[in-house]
Amino acid sequence: MKALLCKTLGLPDTLVYEETADLKPGPGQVLVDMKAAGVNFPDALIIQGKYQFKPALPFAPGAELAGVVLQVGEGVKNTRPGDRVIAACTHGAFAEQVLVQAKQIIPMPPALSFEAAASFTLAYGTSYHALKGRAQLKEGETLLVLGAAGGVGLAAIQIAKALGAKVIAAASTAEKLAICKENGADELINYSTEDLRERVKELTAGKGPNVIFDPVGGKYAEPAFRSIGWNGRYLVVGFADGDIPSIPLNLPLLKGASIVGVFWGEFVNRQLFDFIKDLGEMFALIEQGKLKPLVSKTYSLAQGAQALQDLLDRKVVGKVVITN
Repeated sequence: MKALLCKTLGLPDTLVYEETADLKPGPGQVLVDMKAAGVNFPDALIIQGKYQFKPALPFAPGAELAGVVLQVGEGVKNTRPGDRVIAACTHGAFAEQVLVQAKQIIPMPPALSFEAAASFTLAYGTSYHALKGRAQLKEGETLLVLGAAGGVGLAAIQIAKALGAKVIAAASTAEKLAICKENGADELINYSTEDLRERVKELTAGKGPNVIFDPVGGKYAEPAFRSIGWNGRYLVVGFADGDIPSIPLNLPLLKGASIVGVFWGEFVNRQLFDFIKDLGEMFALIEQGKLKPLVSKTYSLAQGAQALQDLLDRKVVGKVVITN
């Protein structure tokens, strides 16, 4: 089989597309024929050795996929060959065949294409856990989304609207903001041309947002936090900007606000049944047409390094996937 391998830690151009040995499932494992694999920011970190999890070299990056079950190992009862499935994993998805643990297998909803299904688990799982589980976003509250045109940002917009919240989307270009509007955002902020804090103040009549969703970090984190409303919840989702911001601790004190960490992968590991419950609720929202992953571009497996580079260069709107 072919795979996109990380043999030396570095940027995407160090990845190697080559033939590797076929895989065989062991006890409790499932072998999946990858049809589509989602491309996510942690994939770009893991190949540089900058992610929390550091697999042994060589390895294929890729943390989520959709495909068809080829074989199952001894003791596997929850799926069988021929099933269309979604799978979440820490790495390995950028390959023609992927080995995953049986507990990582999710039956694929009929309404989703392979491309959409491969874009769903991480972005929507993270955003749903963040907004409903960690922030407990309520109907009628206001949410500010930074980096709103990215995969988790658009997922957050759709989920927040499904929960009955008002959404302010912040992004860096008019084109990205137009996508946010199409996905349900009520108000828009171009933080390349507008003062983020002042614009938030204007849009919320000085009250500030109840919840801030931040997958970006960097220079906009502090002005965003300074805009938060009383008893607000600031969701630390990620650091796509590359810089981890430092927030003066007098700010949460003055606002009675909370800084809330969101580590979806560890949530799944520690609270699997809560994640399964979240999935059921999200699949119901898909059937109702309230959640719909935006796949803006597809790449072949051989083009996987370019997909990761485009993500790092902030050329991606919504989600991009690698297809096989």
